[in-house]
Amino acid sequence: MSTIKNHVQLIGNVGQEPTITNLESGKKVARFSLATNVNYKDSKGEKQTDTDWHTIVAWSKTAEIVENYVGKGKEIGIVGKLKTRTYTTDDGNQRYVIEVVADEILLMGSKGDK
Repeated sequence: MSTIKNHVQLIGNVGQEPTITNLESGKKVARFSLATNVNYKDSKGEKQTDTDWHTIVAWSKTAEIVENYVGKGKEIGIVGKLKTRTYTTDDGNQRYVIEVVADEILLMGSKGDK
């Protein structure tokens, strides 16, 4: 059961071009948003879509895959875990951020897409 603790699987479309950062330590990090959709019919029988946006963070080799193969609009699958972090803004307000740290990326769609 320990393998399903803090386990996230998402399939969606990349919202914007990933931001790639090369850190002083030599590590690479990629950040991007992922849209996931749920389709349903409302009480009138009309098709509706709800979209959720997720912030994805990938490190090292996974970040390199993102850098080389992932672009805006690309459909991908993510396996990872939720990570919550906090920071303080310049005006002293504390902010909370929930991100998905990607352990694996599954490239979907046609081979030529980026």
